[in-house]
Amino acid sequence: MANQLTSNAEALRLFFTDDIYLVKDDSQIAFAEPVMIKSEVVPKETVITSIMEVNTVEDLPLIVEEPKPILKRNFNFEFLGKNQKGILILVNDNVNKVSSEQGTELLRKLVKAIELTNNDFALVNYSKYNDATFEDLSEFFNCQLVLSFGVETQQLGLATQPLHQLLNLGDTRLIFTSNLHDLDSDQASKKTLWTSLQQLKNG
Repeated sequence: MANQLTSNAEALRLFFTDDIYLVKDDSQIAFAEPVMIKSEVVPKETVITSIMEVNTVEDLPLIVEEPKPILKRNFNFEFLGKNQKGILILVNDNVNKVSSEQGTELLRKLVKAIELTNNDFALVNYSKYNDATFEDLSEFFNCQLVLSFGVETQQLGLATQPLHQLLNLGDTRLIFTSNLHDLDSDQASKKTLWTSLQQLKNG
């Protein structure tokens, strides 16, 4: 069969009687591509939980031990004299029973000057009882007056006080002064001490 296709213009007019126009269309249809929204994976919030450590305490025994009482030391003081007037004379000598020869002679003069006899006082060498307090001594001797030669206030558990002065502690009068041996050659201290001792005579 013969090919019926033709490109002859005269032949084509026989078939198409109407005018045909070729119109150029510049408008373009935009090709819309689907927009893909990339979803970003957001990590979950990190929740920080502060955990307090709880120390579990084991059950304690219900029995509570009572504090042990402090045992108070009882002193059995050795002393010279008879302590009939509650007068305590303290000396502090590691070598001699009372003091050196000079110190002992000075004490004899001082005692005589305030008109005391061996019956009136108790004389204790504190070097044998250097952990005894004023309270210990006061309870044992019922002190009304304390003359301390070479024993400091702190050693007796008392606050610091001036030397060679007459002091009052409750119902007890006290004089703290130097060691007898040292005091014998200290004229200024002896003079101050003598003034304090005169107050005892007048009082």
